[in-house]
Amino acid sequence: MSDVKVKRALLSVSDKSGLVELGKALAGMGVELVSTGGTAGALREAGLDVRDISDLTGFPEMMDGRVKTLHPKVHGGLLAVRDNPEHAAAMDEHEIGAIDLVVVNLYPFEATVARGAERDDIIENIDIGGPSMVRSSAKNHEYVAIVTDPADYDELLGELQDGGTTSLAFRKRLAAKAFAATAAYDSMISQWFALADQGETFPGMLAVNGRNPVELRYGENPHQKAALYTPVGAHAKGIAQAEQLQGKELSYNNYNDADAALELCAEFAGGDPAVVIVKHANPCGVAQASSLHDAWEAALACDSVSAFGGIVCVNTELDGPTAEAICKIFTEVVIAPAVSDAAREAFAKKKNLRLLVTGDLPDPRRDGLSVKPITGGLLVQTRDNGAITAADLKTVTERAPSEQELKDCLFAWTIAHHVKSNAIVYAKDGATAGIGAGQMNRRDSSRIAAMKAAEAAEKYGWDEARTVGSAVASDAFFPFADGLLAAAEAGATAVIQPGGSIRDDEVIEAANKAGLSMVFTGMRHFRH
Repeated sequence: MSDVKVKRALLSVSDKSGLVELGKALAGMGVELVSTGGTAGALREAGLDVRDISDLTGFPEMMDGRVKTLHPKVHGGLLAVRDNPEHAAAMDEHEIGAIDLVVVNLYPFEATVARGAERDDIIENIDIGGPSMVRSSAKNHEYVAIVTDPADYDELLGELQDGGTTSLAFRKRLAAKAFAATAAYDSMISQWFALADQGETFPGMLAVNGRNPVELRYGENPHQKAALYTPVGAHAKGIAQAEQLQGKELSYNNYNDADAALELCAEFAGGDPAVVIVKHANPCGVAQASSLHDAWEAALACDSVSAFGGIVCVNTELDGPTAEAICKIFTEVVIAPAVSDAAREAFAKKKNLRLLVTGDLPDPRRDGLSVKPITGGLLVQTRDNGAITAADLKTVTERAPSEQELKDCLFAWTIAHHVKSNAIVYAKDGATAGIGAGQMNRRDSSRIAAMKAAEAAEKYGWDEARTVGSAVASDAFFPFADGLLAAAEAGATAVIQPGGSIRDDEVIEAANKAGLSMVFTGMRHFRH
């Protein structure tokens, strides 16, 4: 069977946007409307003739509306294989009429949880009848069209314009979307029960899902396909929700790098103006200063070579002078909580530059899970939202850090948290002096970061590299003294690291001989 004439439609929606217009269009085509509760009331208020579901089933809605569509006269009308003689006979015997179109969207469980409702209210917003009708209709898509999204109303009406029928291809697409909708709905409920209600971090079955895919031009490489999904259920707002004011569409790599920039920049929310420059998901320059323009200049000076074609994120409204300065180099994406008119005007000259406005910055200490697919499985862990303060630090050397060294240590530690391991970050006076990322050993990361600092000093004509008198952060312990000694050779005077190596005593002794101060955090920040 291919085309199906729509003679009877069952409508039961919580989201009533577009409902009246749809009802009028269907009624104008001679379609009988059957409906429930509030949906029927909304259609009647619009002057439409609607048959109550209780009239169809012969039973009243009962138990506070929990039982209304769970009835053979509903599901028989949805599930019957109409060219099956036995099914047809059963329909005749029990006076079950066929239902050709179902328009259903489900109780607002997600919104109920999001507004902080009490448990009983949340439970009442778990839809039972709706998913049952959706699944019955989708299973029997050979004969029934199931619409779960108001965004599909126009396409439905367009389909019906030609003889009031739906095509099999159209019903298949609707069925696929319907099953995805109920799967996502059930996953939200399962997540709430496991995490919020039962306190299970890792439930027996993990549902990972998303909605509203945006297909990207390609993936990490041109031969790969890619799309961006928005999570179903509670989630932080970030790059995926940012408003794009100008520029080309974002690529897969743009999203990945922009997310890394935003996550690091969020560490400075509410603080002095901060600028983060990211390249290939690693920060290559970060600074805080009394003005955003000064922070930009300091961040750029850390590694101006890597900044070319990078991502810039700021923690406060982007002003005109800073925007003008950013425009002097090629930049892929600029991200800010807000953008001034002067900044917009400056960026308008760079039509390909993507300009994103996020509003509030995400909470870097928020809870959540990260999921990484591997061959044959999923690796799942809680977010690395750990943080330390000065009170958490343990001085392990003969010399304790000065007040400025301590500030630089904490600043460098914040950056190292967001650098790929093995991570080494030099910082001085609220700016990164050199960053070494992603090396197979910590000594090479120390040397690469120092080399970048030396190159910056040569380029800008400084008397010495900014690593001289700096603090150096290591995301994990120094397994040998060589990485620490490389930092001392670069001029670092203070060290912050987790500690915990079997050779800690050897590393501490080397720090003492070099006149360094060193503090242990007791916390590691690997980022692979």
